[in-house]
Amino acid sequence: MITVHHLNNSRSQRILWMLEELKLEYEIIRYKRDVKTMLGPISLREIHPLGKSPIINDDSSGEKVIIAESGAIIEYLMQKYGKNSSLITPKYGSQQERDYRYWLHFSEGSLIPPLLLRLIFNRVKSSPVPFFVKPITKAISNKILTGFVNPNIQSLLDFIESSLEGKKWFLGDYLSGADIQMSFPLESSIANGIIDEQYSAIQSYVERIHQQPAYQSALLRGGKYDYA
Repeated sequence: MITVHHLNNSRSQRILWMLEELKLEYEIIRYKRDVKTMLGPISLREIHPLGKSPIINDDSSGEKVIIAESGAIIEYLMQKYGKNSSLITPKYGSQQERDYRYWLHFSEGSLIPPLLLRLIFNRVKSSPVPFFVKPITKAISNKILTGFVNPNIQSLLDFIESSLEGKKWFLGDYLSGADIQMSFPLESSIANGIIDEQYSAIQSYVERIHQQPAYQSALLRGGKYDYA
């Protein structure tokens, strides 16, 4: 049985979607974010030292396998269970396989970091500080956002938009683990107003994700998810 250590409003929702696409049986252990820090609870550290979600346990082969990090989990699930699934398995060494690995790593390696910086510096601007410090923290935050973070995000979104134009999924006509990996940052960007009508290909892409039957099943299993 596969167990998913599932944190609300987190990357672990896409692992539930992956498992639904693979038609695998699994159970969920739920965790709640701290309302002030938005971090996962300390109890997650009992599963993995970093205390982050998603984490899965898989004891189906008799050995208890523990895997953290979304990309690693998706690769593991595809290698072990993906052969007869509807998710495409690109031929090793093909351009399609290189594209698959690129988008699988692009999500966390390129897209998430500036999105996280944007979140942090926007919170710095609105954080309670002494009145004489407020103009300084706001000015520094705005300088970093306008000079570095926001232009970087726009460049990344422009690239994604052009990559999706004329395509149903990142690899063409067939859904893959790369689409599952890319779903979370694009969903959260739409929810936070970063992606608007100028990125119509991305918006249509996310709408297609939300229409997937397996995605809908994962929402029912996972519970409230603010980015759907």
